[in-house]
Parts: sequence; C-alpha cells; structure tokens
Amino acid sequence: MAARSGSLSINSENIFPIIKKWLYSDHDIFYRELISNGCDAVTKLKKLDMMGEYTLPEGYKGKIQVVVDPEKKTLTFTDNGLGMTADEVDEYINQIAFSGATDFIEKYKDKSNSDQIIGHFGLGFYSAFMVANEVHIDTLSYQEGAKPVHWECDGGTEFTMEDGDKAEVGTTITLFLNEDSLKFCNEYEAREVIKKYCSFMPTEIYLSKANNTDTQTIVAEEKLDTDEVVEVIKPEKEEDGEKLKIKKRPELLNETTPLWAKHPNECSKEEYLEFYRKVFQDYKEPLFWIHLNMDYPFNLKGILYFPKINMEYESIEGTIKLYNNQVFIADNIKEVIPEFLLLLKGVIDCPDLPLNVSRSALQNDGFVKKISEYISKKVADKLSGMCKTEKDEYDKYWDDISPFIKFGCLKDDKFCEKMTNYILFKNLEGKYLTLPECLEIKPLEETEEAVDENGAAVEAEVVTDDVDAEDSEEKKEKVIYYVTDEKQQGQYIEMFKAAKMDAVILTHNIDQPFVSQLEAKNEGIKFQRIDADLTDVFKAKTSKKAEKELEEQSASIMEMMKKALKNDKLNVKLQKLKNKKIASVITLSEESRRMQDMMKMYAMPGMDMSAFGAEGETLVLNANHPLVEYVVENQEGENTKMICEQLYDLAKIQHEPLSPEAMNKFIARSNEIMMLLTK
Repeated sequence: MAARSGSLSINSENIFPIIKKWLYSDHDIFYRELISNGCDAVTKLKKLDMMGEYTLPEGYKGKIQVVVDPEKKTLTFTDNGLGMTADEVDEYINQIAFSGATDFIEKYKDKSNSDQIIGHFGLGFYSAFMVANEVHIDTLSYQEGAKPVHWECDGGTEFTMEDGDKAEVGTTITLFLNEDSLKFCNEYEAREVIKKYCSFMPTEIYLSKANNTDTQTIVAEEKLDTDEVVEVIKPEKEEDGEKLKIKKRPELLNETTPLWAKHPNECSKEEYLEFYRKVFQDYKEPLFWIHLNMDYPFNLKGILYFPKINMEYESIEGTIKLYNNQVFIADNIKEVIPEFLLLLKGVIDCPDLPLNVSRSALQNDGFVKKISEYISKKVADKLSGMCKTEKDEYDKYWDDISPFIKFGCLKDDKFCEKMTNYILFKNLEGKYLTLPECLEIKPLEETEEAVDENGAAVEAEVVTDDVDAEDSEEKKEKVIYYVTDEKQQGQYIEMFKAAKMDAVILTHNIDQPFVSQLEAKNEGIKFQRIDADLTDVFKAKTSKKAEKELEEQSASIMEMMKKALKNDKLNVKLQKLKNKKIASVITLSEESRRMQDMMKMYAMPGMDMSAFGAEGETLVLNANHPLVEYVVENQEGENTKMICEQLYDLAKIQHEPLSPEAMNKFIARSNEIMMLLTK
C-alpha cells in the first residue's frame, strides 16, 4: 500500500471538542475504551475460530498488554485480536461520517448498545485524543494475505496511513501524551485506573514499564518462554532446586471470570468473602449476600452484600458497581438500583443495559425499570425465604438489616407488600416476632375476683349491645405497644411486665415513618407508645362510689397542680393504680406525640416547641400512693407545692428528658427535700 494522507470524514469543524466536553467527563476513561476495544477484538477472533473461519495458533492465549514509558511520554495498548485491514481502518477510523455535531448527538444518544459505534473500534478509540497530542495505530489483520497498516493522527482532522511493519496479528495503539496528561504514563497511576475500569474484563490485561530493570526470582521449573533470564542462582544445598533471576514479568491486573459470572452452586462462602474484600477493600465480614443470576427476559448477574452497619440510615453510603459485559460503567446508577439498595455493597452486570454513546449513563427506558423491579423482587424473595427456613439466622441479622428493609418498604410499595409479614419486631424479652405474631399477643385478662379498695367484692357491670361480640372484636383496632427508649421509659416497661403485657422496641429514626406506613396499609392495626395511655389493666378495681369520689377530687387537684406548676394547659387525673410504688406518670396521646415529633422535625430556628402537643399531655396521680394521698388531704399544706412540683418532674423524667432549666430546678428542689429530712 502506497503511503497516503487524507482528512477524517467529519463534517464538523472538529469532533474532539465533542468527545472531550460532551461524551467523556472523566479523562481517564480512555483506558476503558481502548482496552475494551482490544477485548472485543480478541473475543471476535475466538468466535471466528469457533465458527471454523479461522484457526488460532497453537497455545494461543488472548491478552492485552499495556506499556507505560515515562521517558518517551507514551502509552501503548497491544492486543492479539483480529486486527484490521487497510479498508477496515478506513471504515472504523477514517470515516466517522457525521453531518455535524448536532446530528451526531441526535443520531446516537438514544441508541441501544448493539447499535452504538462504541465497542466497534470507532468513537471509543477517539477518546485517546483527550490525553494525547498524537496517536499511532499499528495493526495486522487475521485475514490471509493481509498487510500490516500504520496510521497516525495529530489530533486534528488530518491523518496519514501507510504500510506498517507489525509482524503479529493484532493491534497496537500508541499514545503520545500531552503535557497535562503525563500522569497517565506513571505505572502506579495506570494500575489504579485499569483496576478501576477493567478489573473483570474477559481478556487478561498485563501492565509493564518500558525498559524496566526490576527483577524477580522464580524456580527454574516455572520459567516461561517469554521470560528473560538475568542470572542463574545455584542452590546452597544439593536438595534445593535451581532458581532463576528474570526481568520482572508484566503484572496481571484483572480477573477474567468474576464470581458473579459463576453459578451460585459453584461458589463457596470463602470465595464470596474474598471477592467482597477484594472489590470493596472492606475487611469487615458482611452479614450475608444475594447472588443474582437471570437469563430471561433479560441477562443480569450480580452479587449484593448486606454489610454490618452501626450508624443512622440517612448517612450510610453503599457501593453498587454497575458493569456491562464485565466492563465497568459506574457506581450506583440510581435508575437500575432500587434506592434503598444503594445502601448495600455489590456488583451488577447487565449486558442488556441501554447505555448512552459514552457508556457513562443510562438512557430513559422502561426496560431499566423492569431491571430495578427484578432486583427488588429477588431481595424480597431472599429475605422472606430466610425468615421462613432460617429464622434463627434471620433473627441474628435483623438489627443490622432492618434499616435497609424498612427504608425499602417506605420507598417501594411492591417490596413493602412482599415484606410486611417478614418484618421483625423485638419484644421486651428480646424475642423477635413477625407482624402477625405481634397481633396475636393479647393483654392480660383479669381472672381473679374483682375487689374494691377495702377488699369488698365489686359487682360486675353488665354491658348490652345490639352488635354481635365477634363483629365487635373484628372492628376493634388491634394495638401494638412500642418503646422508643428503654431507659427513659423504664417505669412504663416495668408496669407492662408486671401486668404481663408485651411491647416491641422501636428505637431507630426510621421506625416512626415506618409504623405510620404500616398503619396506613393495614386497616385495623394501630401502634401506640407505652406511655400514650394507661389501660384498665394497670388500674385497680374500684367500686362505682369510689370512682365518683375520685372524679370529684380530680377537679380540685387539677386546679391545685395548675397553680403550683404555673401551667394552665395541664390535664390532671386522679386514679388508683395497681402498683402502689408509682406516685405519678405522664401520658401523651399517640396523635399528639406524633404531631409534636413532626413539628420538631420541620421546626424553624427559634420556634417555641412547647405549644405543640401540649393538649394531649396528662399527669396521672396514683391515689394509692402515700405522697398523692398527702397532697389530696393537705392541699394548703406548707410543703404541698414542692411535692406537686416534684411529682410532676418525676413523671416527666420517665416520659422525656427535662429541659436544662427544669433540670436545674429539679436538682435544687431535691436537695431542699433532703435537707428537710435532716431536721
């Protein structure tokens, strides 16, 4: 072939600004494009061999060789794939026939992967000009009688092409780096970038440094034909084998058969853990994992790991690496990965992804939504299966995975439907219960004979209703009591345990919106904090006469407490509780407390939060306690005001933390009370 020169067939002033500014935001991505093109060339040559159109040389092994040369400021990419003829160089390299930048963008932005020029040794190749002033191609086609071709271009639209001197089938691309990109011919920088984009490409990738004088020592039996022996090391002992000092071999940087490409039955626990450590540089053992393996209606493989976390769900950052035919695309593309699973760590490989022309983002496509729904379904199936067949293991994992699951339920209605019956709630005894099991818990039924405060029998009230008892039971809301702070609500917990009642522990920030969602989606279910109300189970049996007396006394006590506490909004009840050790408790209706929490969440700086939910707060005084009896009988007493304040603060402490001002007053008052004891 006679040497010739020409212009690239681009009807745009210059395509390279488009490549640099529109297609590729990351300049290091040229590594991925050039190596990926080399892998394609190797794969195609192997397919030709399988089809009988070409016979691979004996001992053939496909590979990509990357050589950095800091002295010459060059990078070379060499593959032993199918190579190109002069006509193919013309077709794939010289004739980028775009009518203009606008038409180019319109033509390719919505194309699927199979129609893209990238991957066909076209536009991906031109990503090299993001970092190079000049690019050379030396190639030799597999076709019989083909002649080697040399091509070069300085980054403009002009090129030269002539006969080359390449002797082996394949292609070598040489980049003459510009001054701003010299870091890419650094061996360590090259290693990091290649591992980032190419760790699992299907062809072996080797990295070496030109004119490298480093050596390595091997056993003589391990010598390869390609090794250059520097020195023969004689053994010190006769029984020891001979060793060779050779020039350092090129470093293998990738794994051609990643774990996700294997069938789950072929993978051991140690392999899963080793893969996790290698890919994510995380040496904490994950809780468990889900292996995705689907061939129809789309091709998708991957592994999702559930890591152990110890922080709030809002601040957790996971990593889901997305691949396309083992080519790295991105971390956490939200269109493919359900939002709640972005908290996990894992890899997903889907060759059917509708990528844009630069392979850096997804096109809007209903197919993408289907993939996301499939992943969500597989996670739900895995978790529900564990709950059914491995409940003990599921219990162990629950505290760590619950934020993921609850977040998923909030974000995905279908996932929520699948998981509702497999959400676990830990009760006061530390046992994990499903939602159906929680609903089966019944309050303590009074079996002993009802007596009043004097030990006399109390006549049972007969309640008549036209509604059938069973129908009434069905219409009645099923209440699940819960705890948000085991220490803060310790008094209420003891009351529940004494009454043989149960509650579940919901201490996570996500629990409040989650239980609200459960209530909305499950009619007849209500969650109520244990300090929201005092049920009849906690109250002592009294006669109708005694109840009427308590009601009359409550009115006067309420006025006295309001005056003593300087709180006109305070609601006070006088009741006889079974537990005579409890002097006072505060209840706040579930509705008021949720409104209070919501207002606090969205409160503006300087907003007075004391007004929110105050009407729902009730101070319950136990008429069976000596202190309360004293207050009732000595409303004008010298120390009554102090006792009232103390009773309120003691109840408040069990309900929520005191304000700094209230706490200071409480401490001062407690000291004053102790001083009275010394007199």
